[in-house]
Amino acid sequence: MGAGKIRGQLLKGTTPLLVLTVLRDGELYGYEIVQKVREKSGGTFAPSEGSLYPALHSLEADGALLAEWRESDKGPRRRYYRITPKGSGLLAEHEAEWAAFSVGMARAVGSRANG
Repeated sequence: MGAGKIRGQLLKGTTPLLVLTVLRDGELYGYEIVQKVREKSGGTFAPSEGSLYPALHSLEADGALLAEWRESDKGPRRRYYRITPKGSGLLAEHEAEWAAFSVGMARAVGSRANG
């Protein structure tokens, strides 16, 4: 499996966490979500439409997000997303899972260098 495929699979699995994280700061539409993720990750992550929109729809169906269509002065109408109280709880769960995963992965990957 090539590095690009691995990176893609990792991003796919973390997209809900990334989406909830940027929406914690306020409502955004799709393109803004991608920009915020890119900005917060220092350019490391930029979800594609193929991973972003399924994650948004799933989170909305689960009650973690609310979405609303709005007219735009600069083009077509846009769908804005905002986190719900349920989404905030889900974000806290994802953050705890990610922290445990990161520590375990650091130990496993670092174990070769340590002995």
